[in-house]
Amino acid sequence: MGAGRMVMTDSNETADLKSMSRQDYRDAKAYHRRALQFREAKYADSLVFNVASVALERYLVAICEWHGVEPMSHNFIGLMKEVDKLMDIPHEISRDVRSLDHIFGICFLDNYHHGEPQAADMEKALRLCSEMNELFNEKKNISL
Repeated sequence: MGAGRMVMTDSNETADLKSMSRQDYRDAKAYHRRALQFREAKYADSLVFNVASVALERYLVAICEWHGVEPMSHNFIGLMKEVDKLMDIPHEISRDVRSLDHIFGICFLDNYHHGEPQAADMEKALRLCSEMNELFNEKKNISL
């Protein structure tokens, strides 16, 4: 199944992924809160963006793990390919998440670059964190 590995060989492995999902979700919320605190404290847009990007990655990994998939790729394009297979994600959200990889350039080995995130990129990353958090809670009906 895509870049991820479907884990369904025994209930212990599935339970382990559920446990990992809960931890990744908690981590995502912590990074998300920290990014919001940094924005409020007027830290550099690039720092807030980077912390929000870690939060977003953790949200996406948590969604995959919750569905029994261990993602092998942790860039935004690869993670969204997996998440799009597992949940109905609005096209605009999926597109916006994938677009964040273009700032880092990590998906393009022959043309690597690291762009400088702007205020709009920071706000987009924070918005996407909020949207993923809402989708995760809505679909899983959990609160951790």
